[in-house]
Amino acid sequence: MFTESDVQKAVDFLRDNAVPAAEARAVRIYLEEWRKSLQAQLQTEVPNESLGAQVRYAHSHERYLKHLDALKHAVFEDSRNSFLREAAKAKVQAWQTESANNRGPL
Repeated sequence: MFTESDVQKAVDFLRDNAVPAAEARAVRIYLEEWRKSLQAQLQTEVPNESLGAQVRYAHSHERYLKHLDALKHAVFEDSRNSFLREAAKAKVQAWQTESANNRGPL
């Protein structure tokens, strides 16, 4: 089912993409946390408004909407990396199972 070359490619992918995957995760988490700071900054632009009005102002502000778009892309990239890594791990595990089955009982 799997060749050693297929498995080696999967292992290489896991190794070679560890840092980019970590960077994608870091960006996603940073943007999730920054959203709160951005909202607070925007709310201070309308200090005489009620809290509800401040939140509406912040959530409808162009800067906030641009940030949400950046967050969407960061979540996509992080998820894509996670799913590709899971697929590579599954390939390695399937090969391990196949190899053990081919060896037969000890």
